[in-house]
Amino acid sequence: MYVGLLIPFLGTTLGAACVFLLKKDLGDKTQRALTGFASGVMVAASVWSLLIPAMEQSERMGKWAFLPAALGFLLGVLFLLLLDSTIPHLHMHAEKAEGPKAKLKKTTMMVLAVTLHNIPEGMAVGVVFGGLLSGNQIITWGGALALTIGIAIQNFPEGAIISMPLHAEGKSKWNAFGLGVLSGIVEPIAALLTIIAMGLVVPIMPVVLSLAAGAMMYVVVEELIPEMSEGEHSNVGVIMFSIGFVLMMALDVALG
Repeated sequence: MYVGLLIPFLGTTLGAACVFLLKKDLGDKTQRALTGFASGVMVAASVWSLLIPAMEQSERMGKWAFLPAALGFLLGVLFLLLLDSTIPHLHMHAEKAEGPKAKLKKTTMMVLAVTLHNIPEGMAVGVVFGGLLSGNQIITWGGALALTIGIAIQNFPEGAIISMPLHAEGKSKWNAFGLGVLSGIVEPIAALLTIIAMGLVVPIMPVVLSLAAGAMMYVVVEELIPEMSEGEHSNVGVIMFSIGFVLMMALDVALG
């Protein structure tokens, strides 16, 4: 089962390997398309794989079944807000770094930015596998597999988005590839830590599920949507968002 934690990381690694296959840097429109796709996958995963199961597990609360999910969602947003304000990082195409001032290289802060938004994805994978280990009846093997495959698919373009620009800025292909892979290693680590923590928080499983959803949605709204919409007007980001959303929704329903 623990091999499943590495599936999303494999997606990042394969995406980062694009630096060896593609000669040119990714164009702005391509980057917007890939970012839009990743956003769609993450939003659908937050809803079908995390929030809906969280509310299903709270059905005994009747009309108040939304409360644990709402609480967890807000806690997830606050958690990422805390990380966002305490870890120095630089988003793609941004001129000014976010977080506390630090004398770090630009490439290091770019990798930290990607690493930062990979944490909630690792948490999401960890919480569903932790639910399986605890014998939770709402979470199924198919649903867990759908989530890991969906995140792996959206991690593929993320790996390319980090390695290709780094190579274009002067890094060697192997260096750019290594940094791309490094940005994704946090996912299986975050997943494993979440599983360990699950042993302490099984009674509040709905809160933990929705906390991962809130953290993922923070990344989408704060980072990915602005990136897919920047520059010259284009609908490619919205179109790819829709494709990513539908693909993740279909995976979760078909496999779950």
